[in-house]
Amino acid sequence: QVQLVESGGGLVQAGGSLRLSCAASGRTFSSYAMGWFRQAPGKEREFVAAISRYGHNTDYADSLKGRFTISRDNAKNTVYLQMNSLKPEDTAVYYCAALPTVQALGLRVSPREYDYWGQGTQVTVSS
Repeated sequence: QVQLVESGGGLVQAGGSLRLSCAASGRTFSSYAMGWFRQAPGKEREFVAAISRYGHNTDYADSLKGRFTISRDNAKNTVYLQMNSLKPEDTAVYYCAALPTVQALGLRVSPREYDYWGQGTQVTVSS
């Protein structure tokens, strides 16, 4: 089992940047593919980005490619989401999630496939 704690959210003006962090408990962080998702008020939770166990494979929502970057540091049990050129429509609660997998390059984009979730961190982008 793993516990996840997100941080780094806040209020930023359009065009600005934020870096979210997700710290995981336990000693088996590299056993998990990791994902970032977001949920805006009144909308379903949507995929943002995912990264495989050792960071060799990543995937992004098409609309976010080029602006968001996911990375991980297994020595620090942390996954990051660098968000640049933020837009008001990026406003949402951002969640990190963990998926235990034996596949070194495996990752998933559906929130239903992730077993563990953090509490979320609010990102608000003002126009």
